[in-house]
Amino acid sequence: MKRSKKERQRLLKETIDNTPFITDEDLADKFSVSIQTIRLDRLELSIPELRERIKYVAQQQFDEVKALPMEEVIGQVIDLQLDESAISILDIRPEHVFSRNKIARGHHLFAQANSLAVAIINDELALTAKANIRFSRQVNEGERVIAKANVTDNSKGRTTVEVNSFVQNETVFSGEFVMYRSTKP
Repeated sequence: MKRSKKERQRLLKETIDNTPFITDEDLADKFSVSIQTIRLDRLELSIPELRERIKYVAQQQFDEVKALPMEEVIGQVIDLQLDESAISILDIRPEHVFSRNKIARGHHLFAQANSLAVAIINDELALTAKANIRFSRQVNEGERVIAKANVTDNSKGRTTVEVNSFVQNETVFSGEFVMYRSTKP
């Protein structure tokens, strides 16, 4: 059943509000319209393109990483509250995949999650003491991985960080990282 333009635009705005990192291609698939239609709808609604939405979120005020230089965090950190939560984005490009089948190498997904677990620690020194990880499905070239980290326990000189990574709201990786820190929170 075809939606009216007004209804489609209302749902488009709602979808982007709920998932600001969704691509125009994914929106076109979701609403069964062309990418150009999505772009025109965004223009009419004054919704910026994906790159601008990411930049806006990245410029929002968040804590500064202490445990490692920001450029050593795998993916782009877009939200960080030390000892609480963090979010990063990793676009899977040709250098992240096996050339034969275009599937992302697992160590890139692990590195994104692990570096986010280190970044969330409010300390100059943070090391991974233990990790329990699970890959849920393969990730392909061109997909965007959003990793969300949350501190679940902060005691005995260790901090437990749970990280879940998603592609379009589908879990692709989950891990529990026990982090050693030099000082108590």
